Parts: sequence; structure tokens; C-alpha cells
Amino acid sequence: MQFLAFSPIAQADPAGNPLFSLLMPMLFFALAMWFLFIAPQQKQKKEKEKMINALGSGDKIVTIGGFYGIVQSVKEDRVVVKIAEGTKVEIEKSAVQTVANKDSGKK
Repeated sequence: MQFLAFSPIAQADPAGNPLFSLLMPMLFFALAMWFLFIAPQQKQKKEKEKMINALGSGDKIVTIGGFYGIVQSVKEDRVVVKIAEGTKVEIEKSAVQTVANKDSGKK
């Protein structure tokens, strides 16, 4: 009876194709990485693009360098920001980190 334990029939994979049993965990891992990392990052990118495209004169912003300012004008790829009385700087739109609209400011 011991010789049956070493026969190819006794060692057959119950799931069928061994390639399938190897690929399923990798496929599951790839899908998990997509939903945990890639999809949220794409969502954040779209939200930032929407925020930047909605920039208008008078919006209060914070740049990635930490400067607080008020948008004076919007150009094709740049924004003119007033950061102090009599001081205006021109920055790229991608340098805008957050927008605090004039309506949501503190009174």
C-alpha cells in the first residue's frame, strides 16, 4: 500500500492546473496594490488638477513652499500671487498646494 502514496495519481494537484494555483495569488496581490495605492493616487491627482483649473482672481492659496497669498491673475501655466503689500510673485500652477476660497475664510 505504501507504493500508492508515491504514484503520480496520488500527487496530482486537486485544483487542477499548477500554473493557475501560482498565478492566482500574484493576480490577487496585483489587484490589491491597485486598489490600495494606484487608484487613490490617481483620484488625488484629478482633484488637484480640478482645483488648479478652478483658480481665479481673489482666491487665497498656500504654495508648496509655504507662502500664503492671494491670486491676482491667472495665466496659461502660471499664477501671479500677492504675498505681501506691494509684493507680487509669479509661480507655476503646479506650485499651488491648497486653495482656501474667499467665501470660506474666517471673519
